[in-house]
Amino acid sequence: MRISYSAFDAYQNCPLKYKFQNIDRIKVPKSKEAVFGSTIHETMKFIHTPGILSPTLDQAMEHFGNSWNPAVFDGETEERAAFSQGVKIIQDYYQKNNPADFNIINLESRFQIEIGPAKSPTATAGQAQERHIISGIIDRIDKTDDGFEIIDYKTTKKMPNQEKVDNDIQLSVYLQAFLSNYPKEIQNLDKIKVSLYYLKHGMKLSATRTLEQLKKSEQLFLDTIKVIEAGNFEPTMSPLCDWCGYQNLCPMWKHKFKELRHIDTEEINKSIEEYIDLKSAINITKDRLAKLQEDILSYMDQEGVERVFGPQGVIARSLRKTYKYDEKKLREVLEPLDHWEDVLKVDGIALRNILGVLPFDAKKEIEKAKVLNKETKSLSVKKK
Repeated sequence: MRISYSAFDAYQNCPLKYKFQNIDRIKVPKSKEAVFGSTIHETMKFIHTPGILSPTLDQAMEHFGNSWNPAVFDGETEERAAFSQGVKIIQDYYQKNNPADFNIINLESRFQIEIGPAKSPTATAGQAQERHIISGIIDRIDKTDDGFEIIDYKTTKKMPNQEKVDNDIQLSVYLQAFLSNYPKEIQNLDKIKVSLYYLKHGMKLSATRTLEQLKKSEQLFLDTIKVIEAGNFEPTMSPLCDWCGYQNLCPMWKHKFKELRHIDTEEINKSIEEYIDLKSAINITKDRLAKLQEDILSYMDQEGVERVFGPQGVIARSLRKTYKYDEKKLREVLEPLDHWEDVLKVDGIALRNILGVLPFDAKKEIEKAKVLNKETKSLSVKKK
């Protein structure tokens, strides 16, 4: 199988989006955030492209302006705000960096690496014999005084903590791609930095990787590929849905676009409106509400949707699952990491608080310790 890091990341965020994007090959316009990020990345490439003289700030600003596409933004106010933010990013970058000071050996370098046991420098003997290919583009690779630095630019609003960089899968893949071209450097991993440069914040976070970390990140790719090949493409609701171009196809959203599908929904709309009204009333008639819920759930099954949209609000179907943990297995994972005392009562909230800082293998073992306790279906209402 051939997979890029962006496709891997798409599956981790929402398996159904991965299917639409990489299997069904359904094209959607780039979001304004993606266009903004691409323009900034192109400007950074211009700034650092080798030449007799490095571009000045004015030249970089001119390049950014010539590359700007105002058409993707919703109105002049939003477009001017985004443009001003781009200008500030470039000005701040020049204030903190002199392009002539860096010894850059590659910009936006494309790569393809094999993972699996045959040719991968980090493969383990127990892995399956099938090989797969990871492809991608590395923003920048520098030669430093004592080694190398791999840099990926980010234009996201949120600034993560150091633990994010210490465990970032993308940087591990980029390092493996670098090692495929410079195999001797595997002996000097402690001298190869991997960095995320958050341009909106003007800050760069750096880390290194061990051989063991590279093996684990490779295994995570292999595990994900196995799940993809099994055909598991359930939608995942998250804040990222607001930027998704596949809402009209997704069962969690497509009822919102019912007018475009020319379907007579008058009867179900009446049920939706009455359901929302009753749900909001103080003296709810429980029997009637149950019947409406039955009608709406039946309609959802018939139409293959998970949410229905009415003028007064949205009704979403959710399958609630509760889990419990095998205490013995959990202790075997957490005690060597000095986290057992943090969740001595096996409290779900306490577990969530530490999951983000645990190593990959510990997270996987904790997931194996989770067993289904019970599941119930319900409807939730969001008033407009």
